[in-house]
Amino acid sequence: MVVKPEWLRVKAPQWERVGSVKEVLRDLALNTVCEEASCPNIGECFNNGTATFLIMGPACTRACPYCDIDFEKKPQPLDPTEPTRLAEAVRRMNLNHVVITSVNRDDLPDGGASQFVRCIEGIRAVSPKTTIEVLIPDLCGNWDALKIILSASPEVLNHNTETIPRLYRRVRPQGDYARSLELIKQVRQINPSVYTKSGIMVGLGETDAEVRQTMQDLRAADCDILTIGQYLQPSQKHLDVKDFVTPEQFDAWREYGESIGFLQVVSTPLTRSSYHAEQVQALMQQYPR
Repeated sequence: MVVKPEWLRVKAPQWERVGSVKEVLRDLALNTVCEEASCPNIGECFNNGTATFLIMGPACTRACPYCDIDFEKKPQPLDPTEPTRLAEAVRRMNLNHVVITSVNRDDLPDGGASQFVRCIEGIRAVSPKTTIEVLIPDLCGNWDALKIILSASPEVLNHNTETIPRLYRRVRPQGDYARSLELIKQVRQINPSVYTKSGIMVGLGETDAEVRQTMQDLRAADCDILTIGQYLQPSQKHLDVKDFVTPEQFDAWREYGESIGFLQVVSTPLTRSSYHAEQVQALMQQYPR
């Protein structure tokens, strides 16, 4: 059994607050990536009354060996009531900022883009002041589908690069590094007012130089916000952790990212792509578009 270093140990959550969030999610039959992907920050985020909603799931059409979300070749049809239920959860939880992500739906012609739009519109109808971040799959490079999502003008569009190019075939076999970078580029061209965001996980055997090169590639693609966090193995079936990266190294990457022009770099061992996502509101005031 691998013993986690001290900096990866998370305080036990206050289950009273967690329970009230879970109650809303169960009542409205909603999924969260917090639960489905076994996120280590679930206690902190649920205690703060925030959640990253997982739509079109919980089963995914891809089987990435790092991810704890279930694989299913032929997932269920989309639920037309999902956007309404999601909007009601945002209203009940009184969220100032919401993150909507999805499983990969390679079985759908638009990759689920239309469902993202329906969810954004549903939230805006009941909670117009809530800022919205969408964390989307690569849509198999369908930029028309990307235009559909961006037509709804979410404040932030996030697409995770996940890892460095050398590890792509092993870590993200159905993904493509160049395609993920191109998606970020396309966002800026299609809707320049939207803030772009991406994330990578470390501890899979990458070098410091490779991480810095990936950061440079993302900046060249006009990525505004970057998250870097430690990969943690969800189960024995998943990829092994090669290294536990020190907090000092995460600090060094944050400083480097800021020096090359990212508006924000969140880089800590426990960072996940939606961790402290609400901080983007301050960023939008500082760098208005």
